Amino acid sequence: MKYYLIAGEASGDLHGANLMKALKVEDAQAEFRYFGGDKMQAEGGKLVKHYADMAFMGFTEVLLNLRTILKNMKACKADVLAYQPDVLVLIDFPGFNLKIAEFAKQHGIKVCYYISPKVWAWNQKRVLKIKRIVDHMFCILPFEVAFYKEWGMKVDYVGNPLLDEISQFVPNVHFKTEHQLNDQPIIALLPGSRKQEIERLLPVMLSVVDQFKNYQFVIAAAPTFGADYYQQFMGNKKVALVFNQTYQLLHYAHAAVVASGTATLETALFNVPQVVVYKGGTISIAIARLLVNIRFISLVNLIVDRKIVTELIQEDCNPQKVTEELTQIIDGKGRAEMLEGYAHLHQFMGAAGASERTARLIMSYIKAYS
Repeated sequence: MKYYLIAGEASGDLHGANLMKALKVEDAQAEFRYFGGDKMQAEGGKLVKHYADMAFMGFTEVLLNLRTILKNMKACKADVLAYQPDVLVLIDFPGFNLKIAEFAKQHGIKVCYYISPKVWAWNQKRVLKIKRIVDHMFCILPFEVAFYKEWGMKVDYVGNPLLDEISQFVPNVHFKTEHQLNDQPIIALLPGSRKQEIERLLPVMLSVVDQFKNYQFVIAAAPTFGADYYQQFMGNKKVALVFNQTYQLLHYAHAAVVASGTATLETALFNVPQVVVYKGGTISIAIARLLVNIRFISLVNLIVDRKIVTELIQEDCNPQKVTEELTQIIDGKGRAEMLEGYAHLHQFMGAAGASERTARLIMSYIKAYS
């Protein structure tokens, strides 16, 4: 069968690759065409557009790059129509993917959505549109099933695909040697994969380095940027840089400062105490504060519905507060409390196998239509 997948950022590329791997087990004749990244490309098929050319965050940033976004959308619609897949599989990235879903539905193409848009956070009435344009929704957060049920929509809960990836992780015993790291405890810096968030968050993260002289700092760098790009922020600070090694870094890390997003959950699943940080454009944040109706921004806190990790947002994301919070979780009571919270999180998350469950469901739904 022919599958068209669309992932618009690094996390979607990761989950898309694992889903492709699982689909190949279920369907030996699987053919893939997709918007995605390096990980999906490694699974075969045809990469049409890399997510590095698509990821814009915040209301203001989207407006400033609207021409590029519309161009990408037009190209995507034409390509989907020309390919005529048996099923379109959309992975998160709702601003783009919901419009593609509507287009596909109008042209009789079946739509599966993997990793629900965060419609529970704001403008919940979007569920009514999703019911109309999405044939099957696969959710990865436990509370989403009850949310959709309230709106009269049946969805499939498949578990969280991060558990799949982490279950396959094998520590590299030579990691520290290969990256010329010493025996000091590691504080990992995860500034995200998008240019806008890196440029807003990395300077704040690096500003605290000199306050922790008994620790070594290591940046988890995005593969879409080179070492020279990060060097402009690092200056003369003694900070290491690793590419495509985030899980290895988290395995060896003592603590971390993490950009809000999927990485906060990954960090928690590796049991690394963390400080969550986020900075958006002034206008974007002002609009978000009017529209968003959630208590937390990090997945860790959202899943358990209570504060486990500290979230430093906007003006709170500053050197002084990052230093204070990092100090709290390096040792002592703050660290112990966070690790206890992580144990609670693990209970909510369940077992690995999301990719396989989703692949089987997609196959069963397609067969039911044929």
